[in-house]
Amino acid sequence: MENKAISRSFRLLSQLMELQQENSFKIKTIANAAIKIDKLPYPIHTKSLAEISKIEGLGKSTAAKVWELLETGKLSDIERISAEIPEGIVEMLSLKGIGPKKILTIWKDLGIENLGELYYACNENRLIEAKGFGAKTQDEVKRLIEFNMAGMGKFLYAQAEPLAQELLEGLTLWLASVSSGALIEIAGDYRRYCEIVEDLTFVVGVDDPSFASAQISGYSPLTFTVADEDCFVAESPFGIRINLFLVNKEEFYLTLFKRTGAAEHVAAVLKLAGAGPFPTEQAIYEQAGLDYIVPELREGTDILEDAKNKRLPELITYADLKGSLHNHSTWSDGVHSLEEMALYCRDELSLGYLGICDHSKSAFYAKGLYEPRVEAQHKEIDALNAKLGNFKIFKGIESDILNDGSLDYSEDVLKTFDFVVASVHSNLRMDVEKATARLIKAIENPYTTILGHPTGRLLLSRKGYEIDYAKVIDACAAKGVVIEINANPLRLDLDWRWHRYALEKGVLLSINPDAHRMEKFRDMHYGVYVGRKGGLAAKQCLNALTLDEISTYFAARKARIFGI
Repeated sequence: MENKAISRSFRLLSQLMELQQENSFKIKTIANAAIKIDKLPYPIHTKSLAEISKIEGLGKSTAAKVWELLETGKLSDIERISAEIPEGIVEMLSLKGIGPKKILTIWKDLGIENLGELYYACNENRLIEAKGFGAKTQDEVKRLIEFNMAGMGKFLYAQAEPLAQELLEGLTLWLASVSSGALIEIAGDYRRYCEIVEDLTFVVGVDDPSFASAQISGYSPLTFTVADEDCFVAESPFGIRINLFLVNKEEFYLTLFKRTGAAEHVAAVLKLAGAGPFPTEQAIYEQAGLDYIVPELREGTDILEDAKNKRLPELITYADLKGSLHNHSTWSDGVHSLEEMALYCRDELSLGYLGICDHSKSAFYAKGLYEPRVEAQHKEIDALNAKLGNFKIFKGIESDILNDGSLDYSEDVLKTFDFVVASVHSNLRMDVEKATARLIKAIENPYTTILGHPTGRLLLSRKGYEIDYAKVIDACAAKGVVIEINANPLRLDLDWRWHRYALEKGVLLSINPDAHRMEKFRDMHYGVYVGRKGGLAAKQCLNALTLDEISTYFAARKARIFGI
């Protein structure tokens, strides 16, 4: 074992000891040993235990740890402490510039236990509230985590979107100088609105592919290399792979189709349509005897039967949304006031209503509302509604689902809300049976209106708790509970793969931004994307209801609760 590897192990041990708040003298001794070993002018593995003990700055106890590493390749102290600390906390130590003291604050004060939760907290501006943190540190932490994500070769759709649009514009301008009337489109996972994107694929159609290929080195923002006969590849500074397929114009739409859909879908459609060429993608489906299937639905073959029998859904659009539900203000962990959030929805987004759902009292880390503050917030809402004109703030709450499935307010408090979003924020390690039973009990609470982010997943970082989706959805269908599509790009939960099952059971979905500041309302775009991917129509979406319609909906639900 080389000196640097031994030094890294001692540095890690000192950091873990600091997280455990062990004796400061012992921590300093181990940290100093890491520095000393790294700077030794000879390989320490060539020395005996007795010789290592005599090295200045080490001593017998530290030398014994070095010898343990040399003999076994591991340190029992690291294994012992690591077993007592959440795996995600240990992983945070890999973020350069974020020392154990800050990580301890993140863990103990904010209740954050992994990188995904930390990234989510940065996005929701929660980190700046912790001792020793500020906006600059928060931005740096977010940048470091994004760098880690890029290293895995996978990206959130929202991360890839700005680059995709920038490249599309840049390549379009470049093509105009190379070939008149060139065609270009983004294909691949990105075009299908997949929540995770591994590369960006562009399809280009020109009159003379050979000439264009010879000119591609002139596109200076990227360095393309030949991967195949008609494919060039490059890597963006962001770390995402770029694929560019360069073909004759007459092959453009067939290539775009092939490079967009999942392989199973493409093969099944072309078996019906033949080899082409085709003047448009619509012509491919027409030749196959199918209605046109939009890119986001091209995942498998189940959709083909609907396309054959003219049963394709009229998918929801962003313009269909009439209001925004599940949002947070300065009453809990939001950045903007109730009035600021309402005016932004009304004046900037032209929406008709805002559902405010600040955190409930169990979410102490997010300044959750105890009963007196609930009452005070409702008074502010009444005052704002009196002056907002034809716009309404609905009194909602994001009520924590406790371990046994109950909500964290009494019935007397729950009945004061217009609607309740019930969500899990703690104890995400239950087995499938217990986690499912927990959610079903919350769903059966008569005051639960919406089931929030059903699995608690954080894409690329936290799997989310295992549940029996069918049982949970069936329970929502039985009790008339809406299921949230949490539009935060890190969540996009309920997973689109279960939308169709929910819709077939008659369950309404709600595209909720979970906004903690005004600009995050725009995350509803991502919720619409995955809603479309799951086959959602406007008539099946709660917040596509107008102000009058949703007011009637909430009132009718409360009437059923009280038996009137």
